[in-house]
Amino acid sequence: MHGLSRRTLGMMLGIVGAALFITWVVHQSGKSARYPDAPAKQVKQLRFEDRTDGSIAVLDYQTGKHIETIVGEAGFVRGALRTLAQERKRRDIDSKPPFELIARQDGRLTLLDPSTGRTIDLESFGALNAQHFARLLSLDGQVTQQR
Repeated sequence: MHGLSRRTLGMMLGIVGAALFITWVVHQSGKSARYPDAPAKQVKQLRFEDRTDGSIAVLDYQTGKHIETIVGEAGFVRGALRTLAQERKRRDIDSKPPFELIARQDGRLTLLDPSTGRTIDLESFGALNAQHFARLLSLDGQVTQQR
């Protein structure tokens, strides 16, 4: 017999099968294979509202103050918000509950939707993308524009 022996081939198929099964079990259990989140250093509750001109208004949920207008593509910001909004739509949750932008003690940044439990680890998409959200933590009623 040329190439791999039946025993070696069987072991390889067993390893692949076990990996697929473990992946399926983790997916079905709803638990991700990630490390626990570090404690929060800062949390800001935000609402995002679509405007008729295509921009997105960012509001401080606690004060109701308009703190940012996102205009133009802002692809990463729009994509992250769209992901969370789709989960709300699936669960028949409206856009009124706030999202939480969380700066963690280990330097990571998380966008959390408390109404669904869904999180996005923003630093996973690169420092530049995470900065689009990180700057919202420092804004307090200052109307600026992000392009």
